[in-house]
Order: sequence, then structure tokens, then C-alpha cells
Amino acid sequence: MRRVNAFLCSVAAALLMTGCGEMPDLTQDETNLISEYAVGVLLKYDKAQSRHLVDTAVYDAEEEEEELPDEENQEEEPEPEMEEPAEVVDVSQDEEEAQQTISSVEEYYGIPNVVISYTGYELVDSYPPSEEGAVPFFSMDASSGKQLLVLKFNAQNTGGQDQQMNMLGYGATFRVSVNGEASKGALATMLVNDMQTYDDVIPANGMVEMVSIVEVPQGTNVGSIEFILRGNGEDGHLTLQ
Repeated sequence: MRRVNAFLCSVAAALLMTGCGEMPDLTQDETNLISEYAVGVLLKYDKAQSRHLVDTAVYDAEEEEEELPDEENQEEEPEPEMEEPAEVVDVSQDEEEAQQTISSVEEYYGIPNVVISYTGYELVDSYPPSEEGAVPFFSMDASSGKQLLVLKFNAQNTGGQDQQMNMLGYGATFRVSVNGEASKGALATMLVNDMQTYDDVIPANGMVEMVSIVEVPQGTNVGSIEFILRGNGEDGHLTLQ
């Protein structure tokens, strides 16, 4: 084997020394040996060169690892907290306690130099009552099966000068609850002394009578009367009787 290698080396050296000169005459066996040797050398360097090639299998494996979720390092998402059901609060009692209780009409509307006092009521089928020989400017009749509950008030001027009292300017609106029943709005009338729309001058130290009217069922036995005032923010509640 050493002899063959020595021979091939000498042949190779001879080939190198010849440069671009003529190739020496070789037998068939010598040509075969040189071919085998050349192939071996090529394979040898080809194997060495392959070591510098990039093995893409490694990168493919790394990409797969990146795509797969890291179950060990992945933090568990906290479970959503269950909201406690909202507490149902009965505010009806609080609303009743929050109702503004007042002592007078003038207090609620802030009417200066006037004192308004409740004087009583009457149940009638029509108002105002007809007078013999007189034609009323305005009159109203109760609906079928109803009666008119006429609430009466006195407005007294406590100052030494004439006092203008414009209830329309105060935005006065009244409701009436009889015997604890649901309240009803006071009727809008054209009466000059309707307290809900009164707009006139009360003479110095003078007094005028005003009314507020609501319909009630025929034959109502009036026990309690709650007078509800609106137009100045929170409703004002005035117990008349």
C-alpha cells in the first residue's frame, strides 16, 4: 500500500512539475490508479467542506420550540372574579323620610311680608256658589259622580305697604291627597282668587281669601288632607288636617 501511495505521489509530483507541458505517457493501470486517488482526494475535501455547511434541521427545531407555548413558564391567567349580586335596597321608606315638611306656603315659596293660613274646606257640586241676581265671571261644575273639594286660605299682608303677590311668578303648582289616597293635581281655573294662579296686590295690613280646588268621589268623608307644593325644587308637604 505504501508503494502505491509513493508511486501516486511521484506521479502527482511529476504532473505538477510538468506545468503546461506535455503529459507523460501512462499505462491503463497507472491511469486508473491516478483516477482513484483523485476521487479519494476530492471526497476527502468534500467531507471536510461539508462540516462548514449549515444544518437547517437545527434551526427548524428551534422555530418549532418557539412556536410551541412554554407551558412551564406560561403564567396562568387569573380566573375572573365573580361579582357579588348588587344589594337590593328598598328606598321607598327613605324617599318618604326625605320629603320636605314645611310649616306654611309662604315659607316654601319665600313670599315676603305675607302669611298664608288654611281656614277650612267645603264640598260642593259647583263653585263659586251662585248669588241671586248676580252673574259670576267664572263658575265650574263637578264631573259626574264627583264633588269639588274647595280648600280655603287667607293671605294677610303683614307689612306697612301694599304687597304684590304673583304665584305664577313662583311657578306654584299644588297637589292634594285626601285620606292618604294618591294625590291629585289642583284644578286649573279662571277664578281671580285661585291661589295657584293668583297675581294681585294685597293692600297694606290687608287680607284676601284664596282657594285651591280638587275633585273627589261623591260622598267622600274627608279625614286627613295633605297639601303638596311644587315649583321650588324639592316638593313641600303641608298637612292641613
